Formats: sequence, structure tokens, C-alpha cells
Amino acid sequence: MTTPFDAVMLSYDEPLADKLHARLQRVLGIPVKRLHGVHGMRRAYRLAAEVVDAEQFLLADADFVIATEFRLQAVEPLADGISMRVWRARNPLNGLIYGYGGLKLIRRAALRQLGAAVDVLAALPGRADFTPDIAGTTRINQSPYHAWKAGFRECAMLSRGSEYGMDIAEAAERIAAWTTSSGDGEFGQFAVAGAREGIVFAHQAAHCPALFDKLNDPGWLHARFTAGHGEQAVSG
Repeated sequence: MTTPFDAVMLSYDEPLADKLHARLQRVLGIPVKRLHGVHGMRRAYRLAAEVVDAEQFLLADADFVIATEFRLQAVEPLADGISMRVWRARNPLNGLIYGYGGLKLIRRAALRQLGAAVDVLAALPGRADFTPDIAGTTRINQSPYHAWKAGFRECAMLSRGSEYGMDIAEAAERIAAWTTSSGDGEFGQFAVAGAREGIVFAHQAAHCPALFDKLNDPGWLHARFTAGHGEQAVSG
């Protein structure tokens, strides 16, 4: 297939990363580059801009399960002034469908100018285009830790969503779903626990930007989970 786009998957320690990378390549019909084990999300995103050959490229996390009906040939290039397009993803634990965990089309030049916000892609220069189309599912519950981390990080950032221009009522609705619904998926209780703890953490870190930036530190996140839930995760 001839396409103006490149594609990259970012993985760190996700148990299903190999399988989801293979699926992504199969559905897209093109080779998908992979950056694995890069410490720090901001650094990983910046490195992604250096491994691609095309100016616009698709970016997927290692918990993204692309829908088999997604068609790369139907993807339109980004318009002038748009730095990123986001396709929505389904969350199997709480039923939410929004940009969290979704597929992205990004300009390489925009990633090279990445700002310092904790919500890394919110720091891109230029405007973002959020399409109503659903590109797949976010498989956040690959382990107790990954489910907890997803809830913790997302609700910590949703608690400060107004700083990123997010609608307050919409953020509140999403927080309510994250903190009350574990669905039928495996490890759902860990996602709920993480969501609730993330809200508390956001309030504690409100006046300490350096502490809030720990949301992008995988070592710190894993240590926090282990301290509070490690024994439960093993026994459960």
C-alpha cells in the first residue's frame, strides 16, 4: 500500500504489546515502527518524531486494540494549522468513549516543539482535531498495575482538566464513570481504586508542579502501586 503516513507504537512494559503491535500492522497494512522501554512519556513522544520518515504519522499506545474495520486509505492528511487528529476509543471497564487511549495522527514538526504540560499531547502547538469516529478499544486492564495506573493518571489529569481547556461538566462525568464503574473486564477494581487515588493525588499536588509531573514517571507510578496494592494484586 502506498500511503503518505508512517506509523509508530509506543510500548513500555505492557504484557500484550507484541500482540497489539502485530495486530496494528495487520490492520493498517504497513510496517509499524516501535519504540519500547523509553523512560518518560515526553521523551518517548519526542523520540517518535525522530524515528519516522513521513511528516505526518499515526501514533498508538501499546494498550490500543485497533478495530479491524479501520481503513488507512480513508485517512485524510491534517489540514493547515492542525497539529493532531484523535480518534476515539472504547473503554471496556467503564463504558466511556472518548479520545483517551485513541489513535492519533500527528505532525512530526509539532512533536519537536512539545511543551512542558503533564498531559503531554495537550502541550502540542497548534490545534487538535477530535473526530467522532471510533478507531478501537483501549485495553488498559492488561494487569492489576496497568489498570490502576490508567485510572490514577487519567483522573488526576481530569481533576485539573480546566487547566487544559476541558469542559468542567464533561470532566466531572468522566471522573464519575472512572470512579464508580469497573464493568465486566478483568482487574476493573484496580482501575476504580487508581481513579479514586488519582483525584486525591491531584489535590495534594495542586501547588507542586514537580510532584504532578510524577504522572509521567513509570518508576514512581509502579512504586506507588506496589506500596498500596502489590500484595492484593498478587493474591488476587
